[in-house]
Amino acid sequence: MKTLITFLFSFLFIFNISAQSDQKAIKIANKVMETMGGEENWNNVHYLKWNFGKRILHWNKWSGNVRVESPKETLVILVNINTNKGKAFKNGKLITDTKESEKLVNKAKKWWINDSYWLTMPWKLLDPGVTLKYIDTTKLKNGHKADILQMTFEKVGVTPNNKYYVYVDTKENLIKQWAFFANYKDEKPKFTKPWDNYQKLENVLLSFDRSDFGPKNVEAKQTFDSAIFTDL
Repeated sequence: MKTLITFLFSFLFIFNISAQSDQKAIKIANKVMETMGGEENWNNVHYLKWNFGKRILHWNKWSGNVRVESPKETLVILVNINTNKGKAFKNGKLITDTKESEKLVNKAKKWWINDSYWLTMPWKLLDPGVTLKYIDTTKLKNGHKADILQMTFEKVGVTPNNKYYVYVDTKENLIKQWAFFANYKDEKPKFTKPWDNYQKLENVLLSFDRSDFGPKNVEAKQTFDSAIFTDL
């Protein structure tokens, strides 16, 4: 399984190199991922759990199984992000209405897309459909220089018109800040947030429990109870 994952990653990486990303941006992105532990170690991470806002997410990276818990709505939703199949529970009871169940399963996948991006974005800089451009070099608040990379998207994700600026510390080769634009034509971002407090889990660096909004209480494991993804 791990060999297959590594092969697929390598294939997709080569595919993306032929897209519209510029070589300087690609080189910087590769340095970021190498500093964070490298693609092999990232692919070897089997299971992730984290909090995002009031949601709790569990993700089997190898199978695509996801569990989303929303205590505020008394919901537990199980979905496979590759097949889009799943089931939902409300107040501890299985939802049997097909339309309602499908609606919630789709909702859970969208939550996962958003919430996982806040955690794993640096590993997705060279994803297929992503165009990465070097914009400029600026200074961060700590005085370090940072390269600004622009991320735009083509026919990927649920909001392909978005744009991001990511700020890569030139000394540490780590993303330290990002800015979100709702539309790629926008000149001013909706927000600019820190990407800090990197911590090492399962031989990779992840940014969480940040100085501002973001993922919290992250866990990474190789072994876990598979019933998390099948049972309430």
